[in-house]
Amino acid sequence: MKRILVTGSADGIGRQTATMLVAQGHAVVLHARNAQRAEDARRAVPGAADVVVGDLASLSQTVELAKQATALGPFDAIVHNAGISRTGSPRQASEDGLETTFQVNVLAPYVLTALIPLPRRLVYLSSGMSDGGTIDLADLQRTRRRWDGTGAYCDSKLADLALAFAVARRHPEVHSNAVCPGWVRSRMGGSSAPTDLATGAATQVWLAGSDDPAAQVSSSYLRHMRFLDEAKPETRDPEVQEALLAACAALSGIRLP
Repeated sequence: MKRILVTGSADGIGRQTATMLVAQGHAVVLHARNAQRAEDARRAVPGAADVVVGDLASLSQTVELAKQATALGPFDAIVHNAGISRTGSPRQASEDGLETTFQVNVLAPYVLTALIPLPRRLVYLSSGMSDGGTIDLADLQRTRRRWDGTGAYCDSKLADLALAFAVARRHPEVHSNAVCPGWVRSRMGGSSAPTDLATGAATQVWLAGSDDPAAQVSSSYLRHMRFLDEAKPETRDPEVQEALLAACAALSGIRLP
């Protein structure tokens, strides 16, 4: 049995990931952005060990979430599943004055990685849409470029790959990997998506909970249990990685150890 935290597990791929891990006998801590969704998550995954609450669009709540999680740890694995997409929506700023897609999808997992004691395994959710993204270190929040919600999502998922690979490089004792779950039938993916929830969650479940030696890899990018070589080269560039980490540290006031 492993102790595993899954962020964004009130619905969708995150809930499916948590459900499958609980079914395998693991002690799973869920995460929801508010108390009502936490209750929904408890009912949906009744075998879960606990639920932590915090809105990842708020730096103060993300820090508090890290404190809650640390108190329930240590963890063997953390799945950074939570994410948002503002496709077709105008640019939105959080209470911290930060663009919300970047804050939830990139800065929040950075902060949680920095503040929660590192587990043996880390899984970061990326997307095939990262192929269309850019890590513009001078404009991570698209304040200078023309606003494009789809572009902001693509950028964030490319940055998540760089974050996963940066942690793997800095911490060889940790198995840090990224996963593209595919286009999944969920609230975010829509009803016409070709991939079911179980298929979309299977790789994360395997990386987080399996004792299979093949699952104990690091700095890898996977989709549907297959290893990919298609991550953009900048995601593996140490200079780009360090600059991204420095930018996240400056925005959050929190340094990655």
